Amino acid sequence: MLTRMQSEYLKSCTHRWNVKCGATGSGKSYVDIAVTIPQRIMAAKGEGLLVMIGNTRSTLERNILEPMRSLYTEDVVGNIRADNTAVIFGKKVYCLGADKSNSVSKIQGATFEWVYGDEVTTWAEPVFQMLKSRLRCPHSHFDGTCNPDSPNHWFKAFLDSNGIDIYRQDYTIWDGALLPEVVRQLEADYAGTVYYDRYIKGLWTQAEGLVYPDAHDAEEPRYAGEADRWAVSCDYGTQNAFAALLWAYADGVWHVVREYRYSGRDTGHQKTDADYVADMRAFLGDLPQDTPFIIDPSATSFHAAMRRGGFVVRKARNAVEDGIRETASCMSQGIVRYADDLPELKKEFAGYVWDSASHGDKPVKENDHLMDALRYGVATLRMWKPAEKYVSPFERGVR
Repeated sequence: MLTRMQSEYLKSCTHRWNVKCGATGSGKSYVDIAVTIPQRIMAAKGEGLLVMIGNTRSTLERNILEPMRSLYTEDVVGNIRADNTAVIFGKKVYCLGADKSNSVSKIQGATFEWVYGDEVTTWAEPVFQMLKSRLRCPHSHFDGTCNPDSPNHWFKAFLDSNGIDIYRQDYTIWDGALLPEVVRQLEADYAGTVYYDRYIKGLWTQAEGLVYPDAHDAEEPRYAGEADRWAVSCDYGTQNAFAALLWAYADGVWHVVREYRYSGRDTGHQKTDADYVADMRAFLGDLPQDTPFIIDPSATSFHAAMRRGGFVVRKARNAVEDGIRETASCMSQGIVRYADDLPELKKEFAGYVWDSASHGDKPVKENDHLMDALRYGVATLRMWKPAEKYVSPFERGVR
């Protein structure tokens, strides 16, 4: 059964631009998966291309196409082929990512009869600007969804503009059909962060002040020497600082308990990969040799050097915006904490603030190497537990 907001959308989405904004888990995508997308594709007259766009092809697949297959089977909703098309309800549909400006170059210049947009606020703006000039059939339509972002975001400026045929809905989490216990969990996920106003209340709010809430351990942790699991996360640098954090898991919480930071620029001496391998061996100390090292994915030479040194290496997940959201959420919930005796880490936390001059959500990029190591640890470990795997709101597929 559809919610009131979903029913209203189906009655009113006759405009050229039809957009659902608002909270995660409020049912914005479900009505498209179940009704809007099938109806638009089957009603297409063949006068232009049918296009579906997400942040990446992978997110489009995960958020939209996979749920559609669960409703309509793979025979009806085909897989994305090498030419970026899929056969959906018997028609060829282009399936593209929009995270980079050149993502849609293969269809640039074409006329679009219908476009579906998933997570529009995550797109590169030039992709959307190109799209605006391509909906040129008399009956062309765009259906899209987004979570709110900064009030200065380019997509909000478009939605607020006059003289454009736009139908827009704004959802809160309470407009959806989630179970009360799921809503409570999502409220807890985002409490104390800028994302509460956006992903719970559905508001376009400015990210201001500190990026992360305070989550330090004021006293000596009880688990000292008794952790169930250990890990190290690293942000690699040569002239820029090299930063590493030691993680200990105990009693349902990942604690950062040790730090390492070395700057070749500050000291005037640049270390080699071999030097850093030796430093990481000393940093690990008597802990198990199979402790995983989660390392900056671009540091390929250091990955190789560490493996030659007998270490277990994992490539860090480096989706910056998602990583910051996950880290803020985990710290707010108390799933991630850090020891009080880490002066370099505390200094970076105190200076890690949102850039008020940015048009999007970007922290000030200054003295943030331990912050990058922290994000790598949260995003890559996914807060793994010995008996169960912590599942972030992003992995739960709650949109």
